[in-house]
Amino acid sequence: MNKQELVSKIADSAKCTKSEASTMLDCFIDVITKQLKKGQEVRLTGFGTFTTTKRKATMGRNPRTGASIKIPASTQPKFRAGKSLRDSVN
Repeated sequence: MNKQELVSKIADSAKCTKSEASTMLDCFIDVITKQLKKGQEVRLTGFGTFTTTKRKATMGRNPRTGASIKIPASTQPKFRAGKSLRDSVN
C-alpha cells in the first residue's frame, strides 16, 4: 500500500474528503517526526512506539574499491509494534 492508497482508505473510514485525509496523515507524520527530532518517544497504546537510537561511528569498506571509509555517528528512528498490533497480524 502506498500513501495515496492509505489516504483513500482513511477518507473512506472517516467519511471525509481525500484532501482532508491527506492533511491529517501529513500532520500525523509531521508531529511524530518533530518529537523524534527532539529525542522524545511517541507511544500509541495498542499500536506501537516510535523511538530513536544512537549509532556509533564505525569504520566501513567501500565494496567497489576496497578503501576504508569512516561511517559517521547517526540517530536512527525505530518502530516497535505493540502487543495488539502483533496479535492482530498473527
